[in-house]
Amino acid sequence: MRRRRRQKLPPDPIVLDIEKLSHEGRGIAHIDGKVVFVGEALPGEQVAALYTQKREAFDQAKTVDVIKASLDRVDPPCEYASICGGCSLQHFNSEKQLAFKASVLDELLENSLTDIQYKKMPPMTGPHFAYRRKARLAVRYVHKKEQVLVGFREKNSSFITNMYSCEVLDPQVSKLLPVLSKLIATLDAYKHIPQIEVAVGDKQSDANSVALVFRHLLPLDTGDLDKLSNFAENHELDCYLQSGGPDTVSRHYPKVGVERLFYDLPEFKLKLAFHPMDFTQVNAEINRKMINKAIELLELTSKDKVLDLFCGLGNFSLPMAKHAEFVLGVEGSEAMVKRGKENALSMSMNNLDFTAADLADNFESKHWANHGFTKVLIDPPRSGAIEILPAVAALKPEKIVYVSCNPTTLARDAACLNELGYKVDAAGVMDMFPQTTHVESIALFKKAKS
Repeated sequence: MRRRRRQKLPPDPIVLDIEKLSHEGRGIAHIDGKVVFVGEALPGEQVAALYTQKREAFDQAKTVDVIKASLDRVDPPCEYASICGGCSLQHFNSEKQLAFKASVLDELLENSLTDIQYKKMPPMTGPHFAYRRKARLAVRYVHKKEQVLVGFREKNSSFITNMYSCEVLDPQVSKLLPVLSKLIATLDAYKHIPQIEVAVGDKQSDANSVALVFRHLLPLDTGDLDKLSNFAENHELDCYLQSGGPDTVSRHYPKVGVERLFYDLPEFKLKLAFHPMDFTQVNAEINRKMINKAIELLELTSKDKVLDLFCGLGNFSLPMAKHAEFVLGVEGSEAMVKRGKENALSMSMNNLDFTAADLADNFESKHWANHGFTKVLIDPPRSGAIEILPAVAALKPEKIVYVSCNPTTLARDAACLNELGYKVDAAGVMDMFPQTTHVESIALFKKAKS
């Protein structure tokens, strides 16, 4: 089969008038009737842009010069903002970013739920920078630069940004970028470390708050292992190694102690343990506010039995158990179920339990579905929860709180819940990922009166 030739792109910039933003945060313009999506452009602006891709249905371009700037444009605090793919909206006023994300959620819900009125909750805000506690850093030795690069990939590229700091990463990690580059350059295996997983928790008196997981494609010799140990000791962090899949991750330094980081939920007097490879929310402040909002929306009482679907390690389950009679957390990962039970045991909480189940399947026949749940919380992956919504509705809970990391699937699932007799009562966005186009949201559904 003949490969389609890549269309040759015009070498000179074109002048475009930006009409509005796409849901992905790119400017939308038209040229000769054809849509052009323009990176780093804002509504009302006139920009000079270079084509990055030409397709039959639409073209793509990137801004190279702003001829007429929007009042919402700001100077990015990060010197790598125009190159690095870790952020895409640093040129956009942070408050306006959140208003834009709220408009995306509202538009999607209103398109899915015709003639249905709901309360639009104020956006949940937190730190605009220095918030990110989880990340995957790419690593590569670049022969032309004679340098090991550590950081995020460039926009629309496999190249790694040559960066020495990051405005959105937790400062404890941001300051490590240049020293990580130097460290890896001294290793014999410097060409065979492709990535570093980063996890940050809250500082504890008996444990470090930062863990780095070094992926290595070849075995590390004694000299390299010693250098990693010394680095971890000097910077007071946990060092893990990963030689293959996730099951090969093991802690290299320190040699003793539990393989856990911790994050605090002080309002609930909880300290949750997690492994660096576990899923946890990237933004600690928004996570705490999100948990409080979910409990507020559910109006939990000591008589409630709550089903927490896609519960992870108990981020919602444990705080909800402080208010409810009983909470059951259900999760597809056995490892996360084990972590949830571990956290419940460490907190001496006996009014909750965790179980593993495939939440892509209908669960009506499962023994755990017969607890008489009065309220449900759903926190699904980006693909949403449409497969299990009939089973959720069959439980006849009074209220359902849906936490979403994808407004498109939330809107789709809201329409499904509407057909199943649950009306959206309130919805709003949460600024979990400032400076990016990622939209996190929360919605309350109530059983419709018959």
